[in-house]
Amino acid sequence: MDEEYDVIVLGTGLTECILSGIMSVNGKKVLHMDRNPYYGGESSSITPLEELYKRFNLPDSPPESMGRGRDWNVDLIPKFLMANDLMGMFEKRRFRKFLVFVANFDENDPKTFEGVDPKNTTMRDVYKKFDLGQDVIDFTGHALALYRTDDYLDVPCLETINRIKLYSESLARYGKSPYLYPLYGLGELPQGFARLSAIYGGTYMLNKPVDEIVMEDGHVVGVKSEGEVARCKQLICDPSYIQDRVRKAGQVIRVICILSHPIKNTNDANSCQIIIPQNQVNRKSDIYVCMISYAHNVAAQGKYIAIVSTTVETSEPEAEIEPALELLEPIDQKFVAISDLYEPTDDGTESQIFASRAYDATTHFETTCNDIKDIYKRMTGSDFDFENMKRKQNDVFGEDEQ
Repeated sequence: MDEEYDVIVLGTGLTECILSGIMSVNGKKVLHMDRNPYYGGESSSITPLEELYKRFNLPDSPPESMGRGRDWNVDLIPKFLMANDLMGMFEKRRFRKFLVFVANFDENDPKTFEGVDPKNTTMRDVYKKFDLGQDVIDFTGHALALYRTDDYLDVPCLETINRIKLYSESLARYGKSPYLYPLYGLGELPQGFARLSAIYGGTYMLNKPVDEIVMEDGHVVGVKSEGEVARCKQLICDPSYIQDRVRKAGQVIRVICILSHPIKNTNDANSCQIIIPQNQVNRKSDIYVCMISYAHNVAAQGKYIAIVSTTVETSEPEAEIEPALELLEPIDQKFVAISDLYEPTDDGTESQIFASRAYDATTHFETTCNDIKDIYKRMTGSDFDFENMKRKQNDVFGEDEQ
């Protein structure tokens, strides 16, 4: 502890672990601490199943029908990772023409614009150009472009087109899905980035209480723990470590559902993501369903885990997700959690304290990735360059060893 670091990171959620790894690869001296004895924070995976029952204060133990407790790894906050031909999935000619337009679109080549000005034409007008119906618009905006509201319709279309291209290219990369999910649950991801940080010299301390964040003249200078102070130039942390510097921005309800069957009308898929667009259920926010199963080493043989989530809009959150729960019936066991969403009250450039945002209701990592890139830019003054990071790793390991 009695050393000076470039960056101290508090909390081992995925956002913090990715930033820790990036900073270490960039040559920064990093100390990474967590008050918990395990990795992952709010994005951890719970095992065995008995621990999940305890966490949600259920009076009974899991029944024998649930199988062995140690066969379960249940994500508290499920997210899919975008991997990187939509054509065969869609029959309607108008939508097919739209997808061809998106696939051929190159913002640096006006010949591909087909009369669309990417910096001035709204996405609403693009949909009109291809005469797409409301259901197709809802699907495209919320399931492909992954917007959470319809605000995107009335701004220039460039970002939306690029989002749809990302989905299409990610799907083409592996064939069946644009998403990736790690075996044994998302709890493996923070540990993976923690190991990356450690390889580049990062120091890790779990089960380490944080007594005080030490400030001088409005700037962070260190972290005090058990009577010792580790000094730093910059601090990254999740909102729970600096509650005086964050504000509540809403709530999320998540319901973990254990099933003995795949979700109906999914071709008996072992995993899937369902997004119910806000317009379909007269809401302001989409409802998300993420399902994984025994095939991913997160559940006992023949069992499935479906997690429903949405942004809370009323005083009866469980009623808000009823349309999604109906898709999952019958449900063996439910675990209901309502979490506050926190966001930092400033950008951190003056105090050099950079807080991450709480994980939202989405079942994909798009908003988390945006938060990581935003924090990186505020810390360094430059955009995150993934190719440059890969080159640095190649210099250390060689291309074939990563």
